[in-house]
Formats: sequence, structure tokens, C-alpha cells
Amino acid sequence: MAVTGASGAVGSAVVNGLAHSGHSVRAIDRHPPRDNTEIPDDFRTVDVCDHPALRDALKGCQALVHLAGIASPLHQHATTVHNTNVVGSYNALTAATENDIATVCLASSINAIGGAFSRRARYDYFPVDEQHPTYNEDPYSLSKWIGEHQADNTVRRHPHMSITSLRLHGANPDRRTAANQAHATDPTRLINHLWGYVRLDACARACALAIETDWHGHEVLQLVAPDTVMDTDSGDLARRHWPEVPLRQTLTGNSGFYDCTKARRLLGWTHDER
Repeated sequence: MAVTGASGAVGSAVVNGLAHSGHSVRAIDRHPPRDNTEIPDDFRTVDVCDHPALRDALKGCQALVHLAGIASPLHQHATTVHNTNVVGSYNALTAATENDIATVCLASSINAIGGAFSRRARYDYFPVDEQHPTYNEDPYSLSKWIGEHQADNTVRRHPHMSITSLRLHGANPDRRTAANQAHATDPTRLINHLWGYVRLDACARACALAIETDWHGHEVLQLVAPDTVMDTDSGDLARRHWPEVPLRQTLTGNSGFYDCTKARRLLGWTHDER
């Protein structure tokens, strides 16, 4: 199977997890792994915005995990962020169909509905689920929303395919690292993204489960830890920062603001491996 964005933090975790599970992995990225990480045996230097090169790199693969892209709108021009992500995801889906790859896992983001990078995020209810409408207003969040609709488009033409869009949120090695990163960020962004995170190992397990699905079509699944990066009671956080947002269930302790039951139901995924 192939993994794009294989040199990134999530990509490296996914490649290692799949390899340790006995899968043969073709790692694809524009750059080799950083920080002296071992380069996978089957590594291809490819820019996912180069469709012919990506199509050729996927030859012989049975599944695709597409993680390549720009991970925020903060450090590059809006057009670069949007165009890279939108072109890359469409190229990945198209190259998959051209290589008769029927199983695809895409990295989406919680921000597909708007959130961390909004001036002031808008939420209609807590906890947030996959049915929540989008209010995105930045190029990164928009690109992830479009990527999900590209997947809908693809399965309409290729109904035998299984495509999973995983809405990741603040992927980090562990909660402590996520908390340190969150507290160092802009306070408005911390509030906007609802103090959430997901561990890298949990992302890797979800990707592995997604490429083993036996259903057809496209599903969007949220991947967020069941707790927040805060020690403050989540109910207190909701009353202080989001008093206008109705609660569909009580937020006790430092429970998270996202409902991930769909990922558990369809993939058997839980954040903390059991």
C-alpha cells in the first residue's frame, strides 16, 4: 500500500504502524524523513501536485493513505495552502482510480467545519459530530472541506470504492506535548479548537483500520481524544467561553467536545487502544 506525506509526523507514525503490522508500504513524499528517521525501503520522491508522477508512483499498490498537504494556513500564502491541498487530494483520488485502487484513506481535519483558524469559531451544539454544518473561513479549512466533497464525487462515479476521510485534530505524540503546544498558541485559537488533540499512534491505528474496511462509499469520521488538553472542567469551559451553545449531553470532568462514536461504530476505533 502507499502512504503520501510519509515524512511528516502523522505519515511517519502511519508508515511505522503499517510496517509493524506486516504491511508492505510504499512511502511517498517530496522530502525524505527528517530528524535522522530511517528512510523506508520503498521510498518515492514525488510531489502530489504532479499528477503523472503520483499516478506512476501508485502502480502496483492495493490501498492508499493520503496524508500529504499543508497542515495550517499560518505560514504560507492562502492560495498556496488552498491550491496545494485541493489539487493534491484530487490527484490522489484520481491516481487511485487510474490504478484500480479501491480503498483510500484521506487525512481531513476537524477544521473542515471551521474552528482553530476562524476569527471566532461557530458551533451549533456540543459535542460536535460529523453532521455539524461548516462555517469555515480560512483556506486550510476550506481545502479540507473540499477534499471531503471530492471523495463524495469519486464514489458516485466509482461506487465500488471505500473512501474514509479522517478528521484529525492537533495530532501529537501524547497529551502532555499537545497541552504544551496548545498553551503556547494564541488564546483565541485555543478556544476556537475546543482544546482538543489526538495522539499519533491513535491516528496510525485509524488509518490501518480504514484500509481494512469492507463497506463501499465515502464516510467522514472524527478522530479526537476523549479528553481535552485542559485540567479545567469541560462544563466550566463551555459556560465561560461558549454560553450560547446548547449541550446535547453533559460534559463531565475534562471530557472532549467532539463525538467520535461513528469512528468506533464503523472502524472499531478508540483513542486509547484496548
